[in-house]
Amino acid sequence: MSQSLAPGPVAAEPIDPSTPGARPPHADVDAGPYPHTLAAAWFIARKDLVVELRTRSAFLSAAVFTVLAAAIFFYTWDPSAVSASDLAPGVIWVIFSFSGMLGLHRSFAAEVADRGIDGLLAAPISRESVFLGKAAANLVFVLGVQVVAVPAVLLFYNVEVSWGGAVLIAGVTVLAAIGLVVVGTLFSAMAVNTRLAELLLPVLTLPFLVPVVVAAAQATAIILGGHPANAATWVKLLVCYDIVFAIACTLAYPFTIER
Repeated sequence: MSQSLAPGPVAAEPIDPSTPGARPPHADVDAGPYPHTLAAAWFIARKDLVVELRTRSAFLSAAVFTVLAAAIFFYTWDPSAVSASDLAPGVIWVIFSFSGMLGLHRSFAAEVADRGIDGLLAAPISRESVFLGKAAANLVFVLGVQVVAVPAVLLFYNVEVSWGGAVLIAGVTVLAAIGLVVVGTLFSAMAVNTRLAELLLPVLTLPFLVPVVVAAAQATAIILGGHPANAATWVKLLVCYDIVFAIACTLAYPFTIER
């Protein structure tokens, strides 16, 4: 009696890895390890910076705000009451605090508007990478605004600064910007889903910026006064603040984001 035989499974031919264009088995299944935390943070920061470079809306708004604020402070200043070298540091860091809020709110508001935050949370990267990438992009934004703000204030108040003093003020600016960014990025992520995010972000952030503004203003005043060595204590305070809050905010960020 004849017996019908069903065709059995055909064994796949082995693939020679040396063959040009050959793909190893399970190439589509195993995509390799996830991106490193810093590598993923770099991709997120680059994406935010590219978007800002294309629109330049937030940066131009902050730059115009800094110049207008410097002009307002200048025309309401009484030279007989306070000297320019004493007033300029306070003006610089008050402008710094409020202009930085513009960029911090923008970083997460753009993601929520188009639900891009869902894609970031679903991506195979750690949430710490999202925080570090956003903070890095915000740091570039804040430093860019300060490049406009500091010379504008010094020019309005006709304050002379040596090259060495300019370098020291730039270092203080970087340290203060790091403190602003790490705290502001965390609170921006917390406040972005609320109805009054624009109002809630400064309310949450500004109390934590008091040590930054005080230390930066004092260090700047001492440098402009011609005694940079005496600013070491305030610079150390900024460094300690940056280290503590950078670690704390990075660790706290994953608990602030929910799907």
